[in-house]
Amino acid sequence: MATLLLTPPVALLILTLVVGFELWSMRALSAKGVASTGKTKPYACGEDITHHRTQPDYSQFFSVAFFFTIMHVVVMIIATIPAGSPEASGMAVLFTLCASLGLFVLFRRDV
Repeated sequence: MATLLLTPPVALLILTLVVGFELWSMRALSAKGVASTGKTKPYACGEDITHHRTQPDYSQFFSVAFFFTIMHVVVMIIATIPAGSPEASGMAVLFTLCASLGLFVLFRRDV
């Protein structure tokens, strides 16, 4: 029975029920809000702002995401090198150098 409770689906179900019960029980203790017209408006230091939608720029996100992807792959390659295997060590060094070159190209500055 103890091992059944530790299986991921059963543990997830139990935790979901516990969190749901806590949410339901804390609702009775929480303060009730008063409806007002400005409650859902964005706060801008007392200024009335127009509904202007910004377009986020994801150009920097790609570089950072690619950097972390490359670094995770390099770490996984280095961490899984078999001990005492010079061929695998040489390939890992070659892979690390290629990844370093790729990161250098990724973060180069056009002058």
